[in-house]
This record gives sequence, C-alpha cells and structure tokens, in this order.
Amino acid sequence: MENPLWHPFADMGAVDGDRFVITRGSGSYVWDDAGRRYFDATASLWYANFGHGRPEITQAVTAQLEKLDSYNLFGYYANEPALELASRLSSLAPVPGSKVFLGSGGGDVVDTAVKIARAHFAHTGRPEKSHIIGRTQGYHGTHGFGTAVGGIPVNAADFGPMATGFSHVAHDSVGDLEAEILRVGPDRVAAFFCEPVIGAGGVLLPAPGYLEAAVEVCHRHGVLFVADCVIAAFGRLGTWFGIDRWDVRPDMVTTAKGLTGGTIPLSALLVSPDVAAPFFTGSPGAPVLRHGATYSGHPVACAAALATLDIYEKDGLIPRGRELEKPLADALSSAASHPAVGEVRAGLGFLAAVELSAEVLAADPGASGRLQRLLRDEGVLVRPWGKGIAMSPPLIAGDEELDLLASAIPVALSRLGG
Repeated sequence: MENPLWHPFADMGAVDGDRFVITRGSGSYVWDDAGRRYFDATASLWYANFGHGRPEITQAVTAQLEKLDSYNLFGYYANEPALELASRLSSLAPVPGSKVFLGSGGGDVVDTAVKIARAHFAHTGRPEKSHIIGRTQGYHGTHGFGTAVGGIPVNAADFGPMATGFSHVAHDSVGDLEAEILRVGPDRVAAFFCEPVIGAGGVLLPAPGYLEAAVEVCHRHGVLFVADCVIAAFGRLGTWFGIDRWDVRPDMVTTAKGLTGGTIPLSALLVSPDVAAPFFTGSPGAPVLRHGATYSGHPVACAAALATLDIYEKDGLIPRGRELEKPLADALSSAASHPAVGEVRAGLGFLAAVELSAEVLAADPGASGRLQRLLRDEGVLVRPWGKGIAMSPPLIAGDEELDLLASAIPVALSRLGG
C-alpha cells in the first residue's frame, strides 16, 4: 500500500512510488534517504535563507517550549515573543510606525491584506472601494483571495467561481495599471498587489522605474499599494523587506518564508499607520477587524523568528542578496547561450530563472520537470515552473555552490537536448 500523504502541487499518480525523501540538512545542503548530498539551490521553497541546521533556532524554540508552549492573541491576550517580534519588525519597516499583524504563512497575510484594504475604506466612509488589482504571472498564495488576485490561470482552474471584485493587468505595464484603475473607477479600487520581483511566476524582474511609477499611480488615484514580499524579504533582494530596495512608500507589506528561515510557519503583515488608523482610535465603538488565524503570534514561532532576525544581523546576511546577484548571474552566463535556453533572468537579488526555448517546450511540454530531474542527478535541487527552472539559493552560499551551478546546468541542458 502506498503512503497516503497527499502532496501540494503534485501529480499524485506520478508521485506514488517515486517520492524523493529528504532526511536531513546542514548549511546549503540536504541529504536524501539514500545518503546522497544535494545543493539546495532553491532554499527549499524560497525560504531557507540561512540554510539548514542552525543551533540558535533549536535553542530558542526549546527555551520557549519550556516556558510557554502556546497561547492565542485574540482580544487582549498577548505573549512576550509576539510583542517583541512586532516591535522589531515595526522598527525595521519601510514605513515608520507600521502595525504588525501576524499569521501562519504567506497565504494568510495576503488574505489579511485584502480584508484590511477593503475594511479600511469601509470604515473611512468609502465602502464602494473594494476592487483589487493583481498582475499577470503574479503569485500570492493559494488561499481564497490570494488565488483570486494571483495571475497564473492554471492555479485557479477547476475550483469553480473565484472571489469577485478582482482583475489583472500586464505585469510590466504601468500604463495598463492606470488604465484599469480608470476603467473600474478610482472610487471603486481599493488596492494593487505587486511582488517587487515576481517569484513563482518565473522570476520576472521589474523594469527600471516600474515600481516607482506604479506606486505613484496608485497613490495619485487613492489606491493602496500592497508589496507582496513573501519571497523578496529578509535578504533575498539585499534589504530587509525587498521593497525597501526602492525609494517608495508601500501601504502594506506581506512577509513570511524568510521570517523564520522556514523553520516554523509564521508570517507578518506590515500595515502603514494611515491604513491602520481606523482600527486604533481607542474610542468607544471603534471598528474591530474580525479576522485572525488560530496560531497568529504563536510564541514558539515568534521565538524562532526573533532568533532568525539575530542570525541575519549577526552574520551580516541581509546585504548578501545584493552582493551575490552578479556572481549568480555570472554563474548562469554559460547557460544563456545554450540552444535549449530561451532566456536567463538574473541580476537583481539572489534568485534567477532559466527559461527554456519555445522549440524545446513545444516538443516537450514537460521539459522543465525533466530538467529539474537531470539537475538532481548532478547534485543540485531547483524549482521547476511552466517554462523552465528557478533558483533562490541560501544567502550563505559561496563560490563552491555557484561553481557547482555553473557546471551542472550546462550538463543537464545538454542531456535534456539529447
């Protein structure tokens, strides 16, 4: 009998009997159940920013479990790690004085951001401002609102009607964004969701000036700009939150993944003081945000996050995303000229994508999955997407790991072509 575990984003008919079981990890590497070592070139799922096996996390989690293993934040309840984490994140936020809403993962805080955007306008006398705009190829998790605002059609297929009040614009066109705001009506649009660098949709880098212009258009029309930095934050782009690499003022910032280095599920939504103001008046009858996750502000998860922030600071890892972006691009330069490759996208943050040529994809729509397998044979783990592979190595990776990438990818591409 096959194991009953149902995997996310998986063809379970193909998975049964073909599971790839990871048993341990240390630094930039993981090992399978046969004892073979692999370079974790995706930092698992974009999140193991400082690699695997840091004893500081184990110690922080153990100490917190011995002190207070769990308690909720609903109403006036609080715990010390959640309070400390909120203060630290707010002090680092791109908008001073930001409030911090904690969740269990990126999908949680995306849905939270949609609700807060709509509730903000409802409680400031503009309830008709509820429409949400996303971008083509954008990925914002798989919760209800996140699926609706995401711009990858296959992720919304087969689930019936999506939530209403959402539309999408070309990911690379500020003109399309403004045209859509005007089409719907600025008096009806609440927010625009934007990844600084689109991750799961293919590592699509913003053109120079795009983000600044998009924020300006949003603010000119009274639309909230929500920076989805679940992937981009905590050093991936070389700054604390990713969006703070640009001189812009986001109204909300979603984070997760690198917040604990993936060690324990946790997310945080940063909300600017202006957007949060209706909920913090302190007056009788003030609105209540009737929303939250059971594990919001879980003390053990928050303890892991506090230890994670310490690691980033102590080891100087936050700037690494910017320091390593050119070495990563250089390591992939030989792949760019391979006849099986259509485009290599790299050079902004420590992440990249190799998109296969149209001819290869037409001949074999499953080529990206095959390329992932071929790289696994070379000791490198990457993430397949519809048209190629993506990578986002741990920020601790160095010359040895980049050299391995530089040698393994051309070998795998040649085998793919054969």
